[in-house]
Amino acid sequence: MSLPRHWLPLLLTAGLIGGFGYVAVRTGPLAAIRVTLAAPERHDLYPALFGIGTVEARRAYAIGPTAAGRVQQVLVEVGDVVTAGQLLAEMTPVDLDDRITAAQAALARARSSLAAAEAQVREAMSRREVAEPNARRFAVMRGRGFVTQEAADVKQHEANAARAALSTAEANQAAARQDRDRLLAEQSAAMKLRANLRLYSPVAGIVTARDAEPGSTLVAGQSVVRLIDPGSCWVRLRIDQARSAGLRVGLPVEIVLRSHPGEPLPGQVARVEWIGDSVTEETIAQVAFDHLPDALTLGELAEATVYLPAIAKALTLPSAALHRLAGREGVWVLGDDGVVQFQPIQIGVRSLDGRAQILAGLAPEAQVIVHSERELHPGAAVKSSPTLNGSRQ
Repeated sequence: MSLPRHWLPLLLTAGLIGGFGYVAVRTGPLAAIRVTLAAPERHDLYPALFGIGTVEARRAYAIGPTAAGRVQQVLVEVGDVVTAGQLLAEMTPVDLDDRITAAQAALARARSSLAAAEAQVREAMSRREVAEPNARRFAVMRGRGFVTQEAADVKQHEANAARAALSTAEANQAAARQDRDRLLAEQSAAMKLRANLRLYSPVAGIVTARDAEPGSTLVAGQSVVRLIDPGSCWVRLRIDQARSAGLRVGLPVEIVLRSHPGEPLPGQVARVEWIGDSVTEETIAQVAFDHLPDALTLGELAEATVYLPAIAKALTLPSAALHRLAGREGVWVLGDDGVVQFQPIQIGVRSLDGRAQILAGLAPEAQVIVHSERELHPGAAVKSSPTLNGSRQ
């Protein structure tokens, strides 16, 4: 029995509507989101932190003059191994040698003046030692009427003059001594300035830069030569702040240099910096080598794995299940009523094999969504699937 011709458009329209509805429900925006689920599990957790850093020198030195001047000679080249106290470079003294000679001549004269002042003091003391007893003797004789008052006054005047002369000589002696001390200080300052023009290595190390050549004019503090202590090399390591929990001094580290990718080197965390990088949101740590490798290059990139203490039977989840919503870290949980909700939780340490420690906020029997085909939202319709690969079931 054939259908009336006017039903055909109605049947086609109904088929199209049904097809669109089926597609919308199965694959469109109204379709349930396929997800994979996991429950928290107890595992022995071996947490570790991973970061990338560069090889740096803990002790680096910039050797330069303390006053402006011109470079006279540079005695070392980049890569030279130097010893403590070795002469590295020298600045032009200009008139310092002449000033030192003048200071030495002035000092010699001051010493002669001091010697003369000391002789004057001795002479004045001798005059006083003679004049004072004479004045006392004439005063006694005047009391007995053996000499006139005028003679006694003359001797008393001579005693007073001797004491005044001694005071004057002692003052001259003190002034001469102060003048000598001043000239000694000036000579010492000139000699120190002269010595500062000779640039010595403070430590045994390696020259890493030659910043000036003979004839160059430098200001105070500008370096002529840079060197490092090769025994102080370490790795300046950067670790994501969100994953840096547990980082502390003394933890063992495995270092892999870019130049030796298959040769891990042992080390340990030597220092955790108080100031991190707020732009890249990284914590900075200094990692020291247990044994310095040969031919280490400053600035070389290095990968480092910091091993944290193992945690027995920790409650863990796959790290892929963790999300951040409205500034809080948590997981999407499928409730008994089939409704998806975001559950904030407290995260502990994480392992490099993709598991994270759950400290609080999640029940052991919770059904946590690990992966989803689309972005989730509270109350979203989901469908559990063992995998997200392949066709829909």
